[in-house]
Amino acid sequence: MNKVIRAKIVEVCDDKIAKKGENVGLSFYAFFKNKNDNPKLLMQVATWWIETHQLDHFEKAAKIKQMMIDNK
Repeated sequence: MNKVIRAKIVEVCDDKIAKKGENVGLSFYAFFKNKNDNPKLLMQVATWWIETHQLDHFEKAAKIKQMMIDNK
């Protein structure tokens, strides 16, 4: 994934953690608007989430954030 989406994912994770605590979960849809205006990027993130890492539908935001930081 490119640097822009990685930064967006970290930002969303930080926001969710700040609002709901360290145990908050989220899905990859949390990084996109309700309107699917970038299907290629959505599929890229979905592929990373589902195929590459075989993550559950909901994962801890802290885990996803750390994965983004570790895989620069």
